[in-house]
This record gives sequence, C-alpha cells and structure tokens, in this order.
Amino acid sequence: MESRHIPLATGMDHYRGKKVLVTGGLGFIGSNLAIELVKLGANVVVADNLDPAGGANYFNLDPVRNDLEIVEGDSTDLALMERLVPGCSHVFNLAGRVSHIESMQDPFSDLRMNATGPLTVLEACRKQNREACVVYAGTRQSYGKPDILPVVENLLLKPVDVNGVSKMAGEAFHMVYHKAYGMPTVSLRMVNTFGPRQLVKHARQGFIGWFIRQSIDGEEIQIYGDGQQFRGFNYIDDVVTALLTAGCNNNVIGDYFNLGGMQPVTLEVLVQTLLRAAGTGSYRLVPFPEERKSIDIGSAFSSFMKFNFATGWKPTTSLEDGLVKTVEYYKRHKTHYW
Repeated sequence: MESRHIPLATGMDHYRGKKVLVTGGLGFIGSNLAIELVKLGANVVVADNLDPAGGANYFNLDPVRNDLEIVEGDSTDLALMERLVPGCSHVFNLAGRVSHIESMQDPFSDLRMNATGPLTVLEACRKQNREACVVYAGTRQSYGKPDILPVVENLLLKPVDVNGVSKMAGEAFHMVYHKAYGMPTVSLRMVNTFGPRQLVKHARQGFIGWFIRQSIDGEEIQIYGDGQQFRGFNYIDDVVTALLTAGCNNNVIGDYFNLGGMQPVTLEVLVQTLLRAAGTGSYRLVPFPEERKSIDIGSAFSSFMKFNFATGWKPTTSLEDGLVKTVEYYKRHKTHYW
C-alpha cells in the first residue's frame, strides 16, 4: 500500500457512510469516539461487556443513543467478534482495563481483557475482514519507570505492573498481525486522559477522575509523595482526534506512537489548577501507601513528536480549559456518574 499523507479534514470525511466497530464503546474513550464518529456520518457499532470493574455507562452514549447499534458482549468472544467485524472499514480496539492496582490484585482478569481481548479482535479480523484498519489503545505505562524524559518510542519497555505487561502484549499482537498478515494496524500509547464521561465513582481506574469528583464535592484531595512528580495529560477531544487521525492515515500503519499533552505539570500544579476550575476543595500531601509505592514510576511524560511528524496531530486543549469543561460536564450530569 502506498504511503501518503491524508489531510485531517479529508481524513475525517473518510468515515462518512463507513461501518465502524468500537469495542469498549460504553466506556470513557470509546463513548466519546463513538459520538464523534456518528457526527462524522459513520455507521457505528459499539460492543461492550459492561464489566463491573470498568467505566461502562449507558448515559455516556445518550446524545447518540438512537443513531448507533449497541451490542452487549465481550471482546474475548471470538464468535461474537467474527460476527461484528465483517463489513467494517475500521475497528477501534479499545476494550480493556486500566487499573494498575487491580492488575496486581487480579492479574488474570487484566491479562484476559488487555491481551486476550485485543488478540481475539485481531483474529476475528484475520478470519473475516483483513482490510479493516485496527486502531489499538496502548499506554505509556508499558515503559515503566523512564530512564530519560520525555519518553520516546525507541526506549526499552520495562513495565512495573501487570497492567503494563498486558497492554504491551496487546500492542505487540497488532504489530505481529500487520507483519504476518498485512493487516493495517496501529497503536497509540496514551497518557493520562481526562474529560467528560470518565469513570469517577472510585480511584481504582486512575487518579484524575477521582480528583475531579473530590474537588466538585468540596473534599480534600490527597497527593502521594511530595507532589512534584511530573505527568502529561490529554483532554479527551484531542485523544479522539488522534484516534480518528490514526485510522485514516497510511503513514502510521504497522507502527506505534506516543500521545502527550502540551506540556507536563507536577501533580501539585494539576490539583491546584483543578481546584481553581471547580471553585471548591482542598489538598494535602501524604506518604505513599506501600501497595502504590512499589509500582510508582516517579515523573513520566511522553513526546508526541513522532505522531506529529507522521500526521500533523498535536493537542489543542490546554489543561486549564480541559478541566473547566470537565467540571462543567460533571456538575451538569452528576446524578449519572456519582
């Protein structure tokens, strides 16, 4: 296939009238992606197993509930995936678990959802639809504790928890299926993503959603350590644009790319910015719990320049603006998320 750059506007129009499958589509990233795909004129099928440990929420798709198909089913169900992938131009392979702590407590469930699930989707495409472009949601966590910053793609992957290992395997399957079968696959290694439709019921799926809830409720946020750990953050709209861009640009096929925010900030600065956006809440620095200290990675943020060079993508939403939009969303729809 000839490599060529597809301008963003043209690429987005590429989805019009196409059948697109989104696994994990009732969750945070999947639902925001599905909504945008509907706006772009795609015929969207969402598959989700409504994992109690995940962020699946029917309200997430409320704006487009009558404009897409929702299938309750597991991405590890090969027969189901083989039924869903025929005719798809794109498959967004997003279903999975994100909790680092839970991956250590229940490693086999994490392996099942983050390695077996993505592999099942790929195998279904191999058997039924090798032309479908498969876009995978990888993670910066697979790098583990970085030796240099910012993190770039040629660094050795040294995950420090089961989640990082499982997600690393999930990504590797996509690279193998491209090389072995010529299937168009791509992986985006995501950083801390935040925004509307994120799970905020507890802290096990990531700290930023929990911090947002605590700030809105006027509670005290606890930051582990000295608060000077740097992190990169992406607002959900920028991540959705990255996924859509990856799905329609031949320059990225068979490769993996970091996402990343405009600039890294310390956790303390993040919380201070959040508290200004919410107008309520407070924070305190506390010592690391032992279960978290053993898998803490210190400062970590990624360079997105490889993806930028390939596609022109870059984040456009600042941390401040993203937090304001997020707080407004949850204040408006609190009953559906608390």
